[in-house]
Amino acid sequence: MQSVNILRDCQIVRTPRVLQMEGLFDVAPSERSAKSWTVNLSIPDSWNIGLIVGPSGSGKTTVARELFGQHMAGAFTWPQDKSIVDGFPTEMGIKDIVDLLSSVGFSSPPSWVRPFHVLSNGEQFRVSMARTLAEMSDLAVVDEFTSVVDRNVAQIGSAAIQKTVRRRNQKFIAVSCHYDIAEWLEPDWIYQPHTNEFHSGRYLQRPKIELSVKRVHSDAWHLFRKHHYLDTNLHKAAICFVAFWRDVPVAFASMLHFPHPKTPNMKREHRTVCLPDFQGIGIGNALSDYVASCARGLGCRYVSITSHPAMMRSRTASPNWRLIARPNMKTKTIPGQVLAGNGSSATGPMARRLRATFEYVGSAMDKTMAAALYYGR
Repeated sequence: MQSVNILRDCQIVRTPRVLQMEGLFDVAPSERSAKSWTVNLSIPDSWNIGLIVGPSGSGKTTVARELFGQHMAGAFTWPQDKSIVDGFPTEMGIKDIVDLLSSVGFSSPPSWVRPFHVLSNGEQFRVSMARTLAEMSDLAVVDEFTSVVDRNVAQIGSAAIQKTVRRRNQKFIAVSCHYDIAEWLEPDWIYQPHTNEFHSGRYLQRPKIELSVKRVHSDAWHLFRKHHYLDTNLHKAAICFVAFWRDVPVAFASMLHFPHPKTPNMKREHRTVCLPDFQGIGIGNALSDYVASCARGLGCRYVSITSHPAMMRSRTASPNWRLIARPNMKTKTIPGQVLAGNGSSATGPMARRLRATFEYVGSAMDKTMAAALYYGR
């Protein structure tokens, strides 16, 4: 066990206002102010996530700085006129950057090209956590963790970050006054300075996320379209679904009939989007699987063509999907661009993208249930 005594002492400058305050509230006159903590920690040899939690003024920051001062994360400087990906260390490749952004729950390529200062609070939180993990690979201690974001965002973000830290086998300590993130963070140890209580062991488990999925009108796409990583258009024949968590719409999925000469009953995934505040814990993939299961319940084959690296990685590892066309580069014609001299369409660097095709081979939804979902009954 590590035992540390911490003392913070300062001189009181007894100005006229201080004297008036002492008289109004019967505060005993004093020349100095002191506060002390006795910290008893038994941090295990092997761990990834720690949590220092307690009410404001309990000494969380003081304890964290005393014990882990050199590992405290500070505010980063971000380029004012460049995208967030340009703010990451120069030695990082773009694949490593986008993989890290996706893993912490910021999986929206349209937002990756924006400067940091134009992002929402929730997006800035995720991006800052990604950069913290990128630059502080030994140990990262984050004060005021999740204090500036909505509590739903805080909980989902905590779950995404702990998954990333464990996958990368890093060490991360959250310092927070919010107890509502503890179960989502699933820490290996917890310390509460105001009671000097230390608990070791990963005994907290993330609450289950229960989604309700409904057939919706295509107008619902307007809530999600700007977050899609490729085309923001929606086919007029698309069958659309939205997943709700705590009565809040969090993800969108749609399917289309897929004409096939040998398989008349084939559907394909058209659009799948999870709102940024709820990314990082598999909601989008769960909705995608659910819609695919519905299609199979109706007796259809279901395929998905994706260019998103996180989705390709997830489906390659999932028993519910079978790779039927390996990742390959697709050339897409850019309208309006012509190669000089021959009049043919041009394809620049941004016109080629990697894509892979998967077929859903997971369980089929009950036929009656699938019909009710598909037809919105």
